[in-house]
Amino acid sequence: MATDSATASAYGARDHARAQEGTKVDTMPVLPASSWPTPPEAVAAEDLVWAETVAGGNYTHKVLGRGHELRLTDLTGDACAHLLLYSADRPWERLNTADTVKVLWNAYLGEGHLLLSDQGRVLASITEDTSGRHDALTGTSTLARNTARYGDGTPQSDSPAGRELFKLAALKNGLAARDIPPSLSFFQGVRIAGDGSTEFTGSAGAGTSVTLRAEQDVTVLVANVAHPLDPRPTYTCGPLEVLAYRARPTAPADALWNATPESSRAFHNTADHLTARGIA
Repeated sequence: MATDSATASAYGARDHARAQEGTKVDTMPVLPASSWPTPPEAVAAEDLVWAETVAGGNYTHKVLGRGHELRLTDLTGDACAHLLLYSADRPWERLNTADTVKVLWNAYLGEGHLLLSDQGRVLASITEDTSGRHDALTGTSTLARNTARYGDGTPQSDSPAGRELFKLAALKNGLAARDIPPSLSFFQGVRIAGDGSTEFTGSAGAGTSVTLRAEQDVTVLVANVAHPLDPRPTYTCGPLEVLAYRARPTAPADALWNATPESSRAFHNTADHLTARGIA
């Protein structure tokens, strides 16, 4: 196999690698996050802690502190952000989609919805939503399904499955395949028809966003992949903008704390846990 003469030696490879510094592409993380050119309105650049554009068919992950807000934006109308959350230092406590739907008596995600763990505590709350096209019922795509539909579902393929990408993100946070529960997804909607069948409602269009607030320290995993019920014959997934910034956790005086008896109980469970640990 031929070798490029410029990188044939270690010195050449080093010089070539260093020459890439400052190169920018459409989908990449920005470091430091404060250099992101367009922070959200009313957010100071120095408060940004995560700034990234995730390509369709790719994934990302980050640990966020309690009170930080995470804004996901569908740039083209074709993103689908599949999300998992874990308590940052207690990863056995994690997002439970069944309780997120059941405890709050609502299967449709939107502003004011709480994302609950299996311990009855709030991992994150949805503070803003301009999309309204989300899914708490289906989960993400699998290797077998994508292979059957598109011919391949491996992470390196042109049609990677969400669960396969979650495995990679999980490994980078000390987790394994068995630690991956059912996920939520944002920007490609699903509703249940009167006869009980599942209806795919698709996207609300380009530029819509959803903002989550971490109610305790959380590990965030995101796989931006085509929704498993997307009827389009080709694998379609557009870029996802991910921004996170310092804010404040929900306090007892906030309307969300006492919006329903169930939300009040979940927030009190969370506060009790954090107080016992000396965090709140």
